[in-house]
Amino acid sequence: MQPVIKLSNVDLIYRSAESLSYKKMLMSLIKKGSDLVLKHYKALNNVSVTMEKGKVYGIIGSNGAGKSTLLRVMSGVMSPNSGVVERNYQTINLLALGVGFLKELPGIDNIYLNGMLLGFSRKHIASVVQDIIAYSEIGEFIKRPMKTYSSGMVSRLGFAIAIHLKPEVLLIDETLSVGDAKFSAKSFASIQQIISDQDITVAIVSHSEALIQQFCDKVIWLDKGCIIEQGDTKSILDLYKQFNANAIKLQSMERPG
Repeated sequence: MQPVIKLSNVDLIYRSAESLSYKKMLMSLIKKGSDLVLKHYKALNNVSVTMEKGKVYGIIGSNGAGKSTLLRVMSGVMSPNSGVVERNYQTINLLALGVGFLKELPGIDNIYLNGMLLGFSRKHIASVVQDIIAYSEIGEFIKRPMKTYSSGMVSRLGFAIAIHLKPEVLLIDETLSVGDAKFSAKSFASIQQIISDQDITVAIVSHSEALIQQFCDKVIWLDKGCIIEQGDTKSILDLYKQFNANAIKLQSMERPG
């Protein structure tokens, strides 16, 4: 079967300004060129991943491991510096705070914009737009610019769009619990329903090992942009727990001493 997403030997390099004083940065630019005031690091390093239709993948690792970057490359939001990304789907949704929204536009316009970017027709979006608004529970704010929204309101609208415009691929970046307890329970139940759909491929970034254990068929373990291990959920989580308990080394995956 043709994979839904396949990454082969993918590298992605970030460039960011060093923490220099204005004077030092200006002198560096004048004397030695701009490259010396930029910090380069690999957010993804030789990453190869294959995602199969209908499977649920968990992505684990410490902060800064490259988990969110991996989702962004999968979705096409970011392009790698090298390597190959194959995508065999019509619709995809990256469920991450603020992604896919223009904050100057009101929520209602962003529903249509987000839906069309996902590959849905305006007619189809119009058929579910009132359901999306009701589910999001943001009321009259739907007519206001999204720059006036709280982070919880942005997340709720993103959830509502994902629930009612089901994509072939859903990428979830640590946003399974948002808002108050009632909305969190509702959104969690909705995500469970999507995950159980055999036609939808899902990838979840989460620090919750219990959640990964409950929902995921396979797990990808990242550290400093590199894949440490990937495979069935129980085996990879067992290794990850041993690593966090200092029972195994990261590079060699051998017991210390």
